[in-house]
Amino acid sequence: MKKKLLIIHPDDNVGVAIEPIIKDEHLEIAGLKFSSLAEIPSGHKIALRKINHGEGIIKYGMRIGSAQTNIEKGSWIHSHNLKTDLAGTLSYQYKHQEKNEKIEKPNLQTFLGYKRLNGRVGTRNEIWIINIVGCVNRSAERIAQCANVQFKHDNFDGVFAYSHQFGCSQLGDDLKNTAAVLLGLAQNPNAGGVLVLGLGCENLQLDQFIGSIDSLDKNRLRYFNTQSVRDEEEEGLKKIEELFDTMKNDKREETPISELTIGVKCGGSDSLSGITANPLVGRITDELTQSNGSVLQTEVPEMFGAEQLLLNRASSKIVFEKTVELINNFKNYFTTYNMPVYENPSPGNKAGGLTTLEEKSLGAIQKGGTAEITEVLDYGEQITQRGLVLVNAPGNDGVSSTAMIASGATLLLFTTGRGTPLGFPVPTIKISTNTTLFENKLNWIDFNAGGIADAEATFEQLTSDLLSLIVNVASGKVRTKNEINGYKEIAIWKNGITL
Repeated sequence: MKKKLLIIHPDDNVGVAIEPIIKDEHLEIAGLKFSSLAEIPSGHKIALRKINHGEGIIKYGMRIGSAQTNIEKGSWIHSHNLKTDLAGTLSYQYKHQEKNEKIEKPNLQTFLGYKRLNGRVGTRNEIWIINIVGCVNRSAERIAQCANVQFKHDNFDGVFAYSHQFGCSQLGDDLKNTAAVLLGLAQNPNAGGVLVLGLGCENLQLDQFIGSIDSLDKNRLRYFNTQSVRDEEEEGLKKIEELFDTMKNDKREETPISELTIGVKCGGSDSLSGITANPLVGRITDELTQSNGSVLQTEVPEMFGAEQLLLNRASSKIVFEKTVELINNFKNYFTTYNMPVYENPSPGNKAGGLTTLEEKSLGAIQKGGTAEITEVLDYGEQITQRGLVLVNAPGNDGVSSTAMIASGATLLLFTTGRGTPLGFPVPTIKISTNTTLFENKLNWIDFNAGGIADAEATFEQLTSDLLSLIVNVASGKVRTKNEINGYKEIAIWKNGITL
């Protein structure tokens, strides 16, 4: 039977309403008996005992902020009486933890992937049109539209253009970031062929960009400046045909799951994100990393308040120091613009029951499971280590997802409590935190983790089911909803001057 109220950790002084609770409703859980003093919306917190002004509010066994008034047992706890404890940068100390000898699972699971010349493996065989300046967005889109009518094959998954508004009138690190992400996308193994389009007069020059591509088979690369040809669509289709003639001979091959690189993301989170979908994805992270696979995790601001749990899992002092730098540099990024580091959760998050950034972060980091952190990447930097890898990017869904794909992710796991149709260049498996969302948005959601809250499924069952879905998606046997609906977009982090 579905529970009305959930206590996540024995040390918690709040419970989570799984269903709406009416005022004066009698509640009983874990030996506690009390009545609600207010209406408690689904996903929101209720005090399990009296909490004094200034005392910590505990959820997940961790402090998520301070009580702003005396709170009676049975009271609703949210923005009106709970405030974040977060401030500026912090100092951390590396404490090496003796770990049991790592026992890696044998690679019993396999998927059917496309092996590239550089040794990496793609889950799709597509041509990606990467335009290095926003002026040629429409040209790229028209070339892709025409090519998808003209070129079809069983081993070919289509031509896709990824529009953006950058590449010109940018300076310094801002221009460097744009180049790094576009370079990363061009080298993603899901792109069996790449056409790079320039205009000719932009800051991000084509020759320099092409010269920086170092891990892509040059037989799979074509490029030109649109100012230099008579008809850019005609020239583009000619080069697409050359790529297609090479790619149509590609075959999927049985590949160990250790060759899969997955990015994990949450968006439109609610209070069940840290209870159902994110812990489920964390179990997938553990399964993959124990099989010597690779998982990318980002959303740096959604580590604030929970970063010590990540730091405790650094595989070395170097990784520890890079993680500290990642966290504190991002806090400094906020304060440089005179913004508080806790400017989160979003209005939608709050409506779903999340009150402080600490609370959101403690739920968000669970996507990384219990795996050791083996590497920390700057924005646009390519993955080089197996295991759990942190990527420098903001919490924004489009920017952070694009960053992980640029770093090498060939499939994304995207958890959501409120829902979004958004999708990205690689297959994006949407995982609902609750059954209501899954049933209402079958056209958006690929997998339901809400059975955990409904007491109709176990983590063990859902982990097995989700892993099977991942293998089928990676093998091309199942198309995700973002692919079916044509939601394949990118977003680039803009944090500098525009001329």
